[in-house]
Amino acid sequence: MSVYAVEYVYGPEAAQIRDEHRPAHRAWLASLVETGQVLASGPFADGAGALLVFQAADEAALNELLVQDPFNGAGGIAGAKITEWNPVIGALAPLIK
Repeated sequence: MSVYAVEYVYGPEAAQIRDEHRPAHRAWLASLVETGQVLASGPFADGAGALLVFQAADEAALNELLVQDPFNGAGGIAGAKITEWNPVIGALAPLIK
């Protein structure tokens, strides 16, 4: 399994969409926490986006998850950057073997 940092970029025009779909988005994330696929998630303080940290077999599997995000389906995400990440220090470091 690999760890991925996913940076969502929100467009200001989609704030209402995100407000409407936030409960479903957070329920989706919570279900992925339970399966060990989401390691951390939260919005940036300026409201311009969010950082989500996933564990997935590969980027294709991660992309399959991301299309299921209620924010994505509703058009609440203007862009996303996916980067494979190797945490070497801190709470997530033990995930890398």
